[in-house]
Amino acid sequence: MADNDDVPFNRNFPLEPGIVEEVRPGVRRVLCNNPSPFTFTGTVSYIVGRGKVAIIDPGPDNEAHAAALLDAVRGETVTHILVTHTHRDHSPNAKRIKASTGATVYAEGPHRASRPRFESEKHNPESGADRDFMPDVALRHGEVVEGQGWKLEAVATPGHTANHLAFAWPERKINFVGDHVMGWSTSIVAPPDGSMIDYMASLERLTARSEDLYFSGHGPEIADGPRYVRFLIRHRQAREASILHRLAKGEADIPTMVRAIYIGIDPRLLNAAGYSVLAHLEDLVARGIAVTDGDPVIGGTYRLAAP
Repeated sequence: MADNDDVPFNRNFPLEPGIVEEVRPGVRRVLCNNPSPFTFTGTVSYIVGRGKVAIIDPGPDNEAHAAALLDAVRGETVTHILVTHTHRDHSPNAKRIKASTGATVYAEGPHRASRPRFESEKHNPESGADRDFMPDVALRHGEVVEGQGWKLEAVATPGHTANHLAFAWPERKINFVGDHVMGWSTSIVAPPDGSMIDYMASLERLTARSEDLYFSGHGPEIADGPRYVRFLIRHRQAREASILHRLAKGEADIPTMVRAIYIGIDPRLLNAAGYSVLAHLEDLVARGIAVTDGDPVIGGTYRLAAP
C-alpha cells in the first residue's frame, strides 16, 4: 500500500501476464493476471533452477496461471513448491501444481493469526487468508531446501502474516522476499493476521543479511535490498511519529487518525490504512506509550499514556 513519498518506490514493471522472463541465470518469473490496489499488476511466481526446478509462490486459484507455469517448465521436472505465506493470492495454486507434477510443498505452516482474536474480532475473519493450505513439509527458520544447482534457506519474516518466510539464496546473494518487502509499495500489516512488532523485527533481520537482490511477490526486483529496507524502517518510524503527533492533540479513533495521516489516499485503501494504524497502535500500547479502554481493536479510541 503506497502512501508516502519518503520511500524510493519503483512502479515500472512492464511484465505481461503469462510471459516467462529469465531475470537472472536460474531465475525465471511469470506474472498472474490478478491486478488490484493490493496486488499491483498481479502476483509474481518464480521458477528456480533448470531441469529439476522449484516454483516459489504458485499464486491464486487461477487455472490460466497454473497452465502458464507448467508450460514454462515443459520438459523439466518440478521437484519443490515453496510458499512464502498463506494469503489467497500466493498459496492456493500449490494444490493445482502439485496435482500436475507430484512436487513436494514447503512452507512455514498453515495459516494462523499473529495473536488470538479478541472477543470483538471473533466474527471478523481475515478475508485474504487461505485457510485450506497445508504444506507437505513445515520449514523452520534457517532450514535449507536444495535441488539441482540451487540451495534456498528459509528466513522467518513474520509481520505481514505470522507464517511468512523469505527464501534466501546466499551463494547468489538473492532473496525471494514475498510480500514482506515490495519495491512498488509498502506492505500491509493488518492485525490480528499481521503484527507490526514482528514486521519491524523481520525488517531488521533482513538488514543483517548479505543478500542484496530481492525478488518480491508483486512488482519489480529491488537492486539494493538492505538499503531499501532501511528506507522502510524509517518510513514506519515516521508513521508512528505521525500517530503520536495526532494523539498529542487529544484522544482519537482510528478513522480520525487515518484522515490526519493518509492525505489523498486511494479510497479503496482506507480500510487497509486503518488496520495499518491499528498495527502501530498495538505496538504503542504494548510499549506503554499509548492506552485504550479494553483491547486494542479497530473500533477503539486511543490516547497517550499519562507521563
